[in-house]
Order: sequence, then C-alpha cells, then structure tokens
Amino acid sequence: MPEFAAREQQRESIDRSSGAHLASISVAASPVFWRRLLGFVGPGFLISVGYMDPGNWATDLAGGSRYGYALLFAIMLSNLMAILLQSLSLRLGIVAERDLAQLCRDRYPRWASRALWVLAEVAIAACDLAEVIGSAIALQLLFHLPLLAGVLITGLDVLLILLLERRGFRTVEALVMVLIGTIAVLFTVEIVLSRPEFGPILRNLFIPQTALVTDPAMLYIAIGILGATVMPHNLYLHSWLAQMRDYPRTPEGKREAIWFGNLDSTAALTFALFVNAAILVLAAAVFHRSGHTDVAEIQDAYRLLSPLLGAAGASAMFAVALLASGQNSTLTGTLAGQVVMEGFLELRMPQWLRRLVTRLAAIVPTVVVVALYGEHGIARLLLLSQVILSMQLSFAVIPLVSFTGNRTIMGRFVNPRWLQALAWLVAAVILLLNLWLLVDSIRG
Repeated sequence: MPEFAAREQQRESIDRSSGAHLASISVAASPVFWRRLLGFVGPGFLISVGYMDPGNWATDLAGGSRYGYALLFAIMLSNLMAILLQSLSLRLGIVAERDLAQLCRDRYPRWASRALWVLAEVAIAACDLAEVIGSAIALQLLFHLPLLAGVLITGLDVLLILLLERRGFRTVEALVMVLIGTIAVLFTVEIVLSRPEFGPILRNLFIPQTALVTDPAMLYIAIGILGATVMPHNLYLHSWLAQMRDYPRTPEGKREAIWFGNLDSTAALTFALFVNAAILVLAAAVFHRSGHTDVAEIQDAYRLLSPLLGAAGASAMFAVALLASGQNSTLTGTLAGQVVMEGFLELRMPQWLRRLVTRLAAIVPTVVVVALYGEHGIARLLLLSQVILSMQLSFAVIPLVSFTGNRTIMGRFVNPRWLQALAWLVAAVILLLNLWLLVDSIRG
C-alpha cells in the first residue's frame, strides 16, 4: 500500500507539473494484435515530424545539389541513430513515468539542470527558426506574402493546438499523420517525375564515400544532416508522450507498451527516412544532374523545379509539401517547448499561458532574425540552425543514455549491456563529430 500511494502521488505530481494528461488515451485490451497496436500509434509520428522539418529541406537540398547522392549514407546513419535514441526515450518515459526533463531536474544539481534547460531552449529556438522560416517561405511562394507576415501567421499555430486539444489529443495526432501523408504523396509524385538513378541511390544509402570525412565542406553538411535528423528536443518530447497511453502500470503492461511504442516509433521514423531521402534524391536528380550544383535556398529550388522537370505543377507541389512540413513541425515544436520548460522549471500555470510562453520563447528570436536579414542569407541561417541543433544534441543524449542504463531508475527494464554499449557508442560519435566541427570552426 505505501508503494501504491507513493506511485499515485508521483503521478499526480507529473500531472500538475507537466500537464501531460497521464494515461489519458485509452488502449484496447483486445486479443487481436492490430487493435492493441493501433492504440499506441501516434507518438512516433509526432516525433517523426521533427525528422522531416524545413531544416532538413535546407541541408538535403544543399547536399543533393552539390554532391548528388553521396550524402544519402549520412541520412541513413542519422536515421538509425534516431531510431535507437527515440527507443531509449520512450522506454524511459514508460518505465520511470517521468520525462527526460523532469529526471534531469530530479537527478542533477540545480546549476546543471538549469544549464541543460538553457541549452534545450537554444536547441528549440534553432529548430523553430527553421520551421517558422520554412512555413513563411511556403506562404510567400504560394500566396506572395511578405516573409515577416508569414512568420507572424505561422506563430498563431499555438491557437490551433489549443482548439485541437479540446477535441482530444488524438485529434492532434490525426492531423499530424494527415499532413505527413500529404508530404509523402507529393514527394512520391516529384520523385516519379524526376526519374532518379536507383542504382547509385541504393549504393550511397548503404556504403559511405571516403569524401564524407576527407572533404570538410561535405562533412559540414553531413553534420548539419545529423542535427536536422536527430532532434534533441524530440528526446524530451517522446519521453512525455509515451506516458499518455492508458496501459496497465505493471511490469507486463510496461513491457507491452515499450514493444508497441517501438513499433510505432520505428515505422514513423522509417517514413521520415523516405521523406528526407526523397528531398536529397530530388535535388540530386534535378539540380545536380543538370549542373545546378549551388541550389541551397528553398526559393531557388521552387523556381527551378517546374522548368527542369517540365511539369507545371511541380513547384506548387513542392511549396505545399513545405507548408505542411512547417506547420507540422511548429505544432510539435510548441509541445516540446512546453515539456522542456515545465520539466526543468516545474512551472504551474494555466494551459493557454504555458502554450503562449513557450511559443513566444521560440518565435521572438525568429522574428528578430527575419527582420534583420530579410530574404537574404536565409539558406545559411537554416543550415546554421541545424548545425547548432547538432551541437546541442549531446547534452540531451548523454543524460538519456545514463538514465536508461541506471538500474535504480529503470529496475528490470535497465538497458542490457549490448544496448548500453551501443548507446554510448552513438553518444561518443555525436560528441566527437561536434567537437571536430567546433575546432574546425575556431580554426576558420
């Protein structure tokens, strides 16, 4: 009884401090596998949105137009890392019934948790820079709106989240999945029109080129792809979302929740791999093959697509997919901002105010940047934002790997030795790449 009371008190604390609606989404207790699985489908697709956001478009367009299919391996490797890390994140949330931000606050000294909070906020601001600018560019291309006006319109998505959540969080998940499906369909059409070379695509997906580490410019874009693919704020968000299903809080119930959560996450991230690879393949097949090797700006890609493909609607489809991507990403980015701020600071305020504060914390820097730079240098800012994300990644990955390998926190669900070793290897690779980038930047 004391253990049950302590657990209930902890769950009430979670609800008050994070607004996570713990166990608010019912799961079918059916003997039919697919019915039980459908109850867990959703969080993985919300997470996958961050892996196909406009920041990915900037790095994939730059990589594909300049180097052809060579950087497809970077996308594949980044996606495999993402599958592993998101699996650890959902595992942590399900077992500990605390999200990553809350555990950092609980387990680390105050100065350390505050530092991690600041770094997480920097990462979210960098991510939101790409997402909001991407949406604003799409609105500009489709409706000829000024870039700053598009940024302000995109910032109103916080109201959409509040309206949708009144209809249940499943509605938010459904909207996200519809927009992901829209992006996938549009890019499938674009790929068919571009007629890429499938032999080089498959070869570069699975076999890295030596230039990937010998060419500093290629490595810079590859690290940008890593930052654009493995999002630090997604590690915080997934550990929060994983707690929303109403599965039995027993060892057997948690084991099944981890199993179905991994199926959901892996399927969604594989979907994201297709979208990311499609953007790079499109850039390689259309721009690199035709000699346009310096296409890094989304506006240039939009302008060139229809003439080079010989299809009048190709550019419009590209812009619609970009708008869907940007709106999807800002929805999940706002949720991640709320989770990070509340988890680290344990804020207690009305839901609408929490949403507004976290949205303003991300949108204000974006408005300032767009107001200062206008339409010039946007591609460099997008690419730089992804490199900043990559450099923040270790500060989320290391606590995640540490917590999931801690028997005190995870109990019988602690990472087995092989998984813990693989997780630390991934963390070390990310850290070393980012240190190389930092040293190279300092050296000029």
